[in-house]
Amino acid sequence: MTIRIEILKERCKGCGICIAVCQMEVLRLSGDTNEQGYAYPVVEKNESCLICGLCEMVCPDFAIWVRQEEEEAMP
Repeated sequence: MTIRIEILKERCKGCGICIAVCQMEVLRLSGDTNEQGYAYPVVEKNESCLICGLCEMVCPDFAIWVRQEEEEAMP
């Protein structure tokens, strides 16, 4: 199973709440900014994600979500 964290950087206002609530420090603030001038979160340690969904729940801009993807079997 693969964990995929999606971040819509253009929707993000750079509040950092998602970074603060992550127990596993999966996210960090980017050194780059979006078109609005806000720094946005980026995934630093995807493999450490617990898939708890806290980042998704607390985001006031609905800019982040977590997905589990099934890995396809090789024929």
